[in-house]
Amino acid sequence: MTTAFCGLGVAGARKLAVGRAYLLKQEPSFSSEPVEHPDAELRRLDAALDAARRHLERIRQQIPADTPTHIAEFIDTHLLMLTDSALVDATRDLIRDQNLNAGWALKLQRDTLVQVFDEMDDPYLRTRRDDVEHVVRQIQVFLSGVEQVNPDLATDNVEGAVVVADDLTPADAILLRQRGVTAFVTEHGGPMSHTAILARSLDIPTVMGVHRATEGLRHGEQLVVNAETGCILATSDPETLEFFRRRLSSAEHHRAALKQLLTRPSTSRDGVPVVLLANLELPEDSAAAQQNGASGVGLYRTEFLYLNHTQAPSEEEHLADYLGILKALNGLPLTIRTLDLGLDKNIQYLSDRLPPLTNAALGLRAIRLCLKEPDLFLPQLRAILRASAAGPVRLMVPMISTLNEVDTLLRLIQTTKRMLRNQGLAFDPLMPIGGMIEVPAAALMAESLARRLDFLSIGTNDLIQYTLAIDRLDDSVSYLYEPLHPAMLRLIRHIIESAAKTRTRVSMCGEMAGDARYTRLLLGLGLRELSMQPGSLLEVKAIVRDSDIGALVRTMDKLMPGIDDLSPQSLLDQLAEAA
Repeated sequence: MTTAFCGLGVAGARKLAVGRAYLLKQEPSFSSEPVEHPDAELRRLDAALDAARRHLERIRQQIPADTPTHIAEFIDTHLLMLTDSALVDATRDLIRDQNLNAGWALKLQRDTLVQVFDEMDDPYLRTRRDDVEHVVRQIQVFLSGVEQVNPDLATDNVEGAVVVADDLTPADAILLRQRGVTAFVTEHGGPMSHTAILARSLDIPTVMGVHRATEGLRHGEQLVVNAETGCILATSDPETLEFFRRRLSSAEHHRAALKQLLTRPSTSRDGVPVVLLANLELPEDSAAAQQNGASGVGLYRTEFLYLNHTQAPSEEEHLADYLGILKALNGLPLTIRTLDLGLDKNIQYLSDRLPPLTNAALGLRAIRLCLKEPDLFLPQLRAILRASAAGPVRLMVPMISTLNEVDTLLRLIQTTKRMLRNQGLAFDPLMPIGGMIEVPAAALMAESLARRLDFLSIGTNDLIQYTLAIDRLDDSVSYLYEPLHPAMLRLIRHIIESAAKTRTRVSMCGEMAGDARYTRLLLGLGLRELSMQPGSLLEVKAIVRDSDIGALVRTMDKLMPGIDDLSPQSLLDQLAEAA
C-alpha cells in the first residue's frame, strides 16, 4: 500500500523526481560527562574548527564554474560562523568553566543560540537557526573523528537517488548535486533556508519539514517526490511507479521544449506582445529570473532587508542591495516594492516605538506604516531614487487604499528629490511611480489612481483575500479562496479598463499571474504585462505564443455579462477552445 509523507515543497523548474531512497547518517552523539583535562578539549575543538574550515574551503573550490555565483556566498557565511564569538568563544568558556568535553559544550551552545532564533516570530529569521545547526554539525563531525560528513558517499553510488536526511547543509547539497542526486527530503528546514534557496538554484526537487522522514522511509525503497505539492509517496506498487516515471519523462520532454522558447519573443499567434517579468524574493533569485528569460523584474520584495537586521537598514545598505540587483540584471528594468511589513512581524525596532496591532491584515502596515514613520521610510525612498541613476528602476507602493495616501507619497517623493538635488546626489527625475491594487477600494478607484501614478500592478493574493473576506492561511476557510470568483474577474476587468482611459500601464504580480491555467483568461481580460516566480515564465510564455489574443478578448467580452452563472471550469474550457 502506498504511503504518503507531506512537507514543504521547494521547486525550481523541475518539480517531480522518482528514485530510490538514500538515508544519510545522523549527526554524532556526545556524552555529558565532565572531563579531567579541559585544555585537551580546547585543543580538540580548535583542531575540529580547522578541519571544518578546510572542508568548507575544499567544497567552495569544487563548485562548478556554471553554478550561480551567489551559491559560494552560502559557504562563505558558514566559514565566517566558524570564527563567530557567540558560537566559538562561548563554547570555549563552557569547556573551561564546566570541564565539558568539546562536543557536549558545542551542543549546549548550539541549543542556546537555536532557542534565541526559535523565539523570533518572523519566519525568515527563524530559518537562520539552520545555519547554526549546520555549522555545529560540521564541527561535531570532525570532533567525532570522522573525516567526511557522510563517509558512505565516498564509495556509494548515489546517482539518481533521493537523499533523505534529518537536515542538509548547503555544503552537503553542493556535494550531493555533484554526485548526481535527483531530489532531497529533509525533516528540518524551510523554504527560506539557505539550503532551500540553493536547492532551487541547483534545480533539485526538494521537500523539507517532513516529520520523522528518516524513521518512516526505508533505505533503498523507491520514492516519488513532488516538490510542487510537498508530497512524497513510498512503498508504491509497480503500476504507480510506472505512472510517475511516464509523467516525469513527459515533464522532462516538456521542459526541454520550453527551453527552446528562451530566445523567442513573448508574442501571441496574432502578433500581440506580452511582457513577462519575474518576482524576486531575495537578491539571489535574479539569476533564476535571467535563466528563465525574464524581461525584467516586476516585483522585488524588500522585506528581506528589514527582517535581516536588528535595526532599520540604512540608506547605504538599501542602495548597495539595489545596485547589486541592477548589475545582475544588466540593463533590464527593476521594480522595487517599498516596505510591505506590519507590526505583526514583531520586529523589535518597530515594536519599541509603535503600539501592538489588534488585526495585522487590516492595521498599520505597508504604505500606512511608511507614511506614519518617515524616519523608517526615507532611507529606502532615497536609496531607490539614487539607484535609479544607475539603471531602469520603478518604485511601487503596496496596499494603497486612499487618494490621500498617494498624494502624500508623491509630495514626499518631490521633497526627497529636492534634498538629493541639493546634496548633489544623482537620480532619475522621471523614475516611474506605481501602486499596487490589493484592496477593493483601490480597485474601484483605479481610474483616479491611474491619473496620479505612472503604472498600476494588481496584487491578486491580497485582493482576493480582502474582496472575499478570507484569511488564506486559515484552513477552515481557505477553500473559499477562488481567483475565478466573479467579483474578482469584475474587479480585474474594471482596473484594466480604468487604466486604459489614461493609457496607464497595468500589470499583475500576484500568484494568479504565474499560474498557467489562468494565462488565457488574463489575456482575454486585457492584461499585457505579467510578473511571476521565475520558474513559471517559460510555461506562461508557451501559452502566450500559442494563443490568439484577439479571439480571447472577444470571448471574454461575450462571457462577462453572464459571468456570475458560469462555473470556473466552463470559463476556462471556453477560453481554451477560443484560443
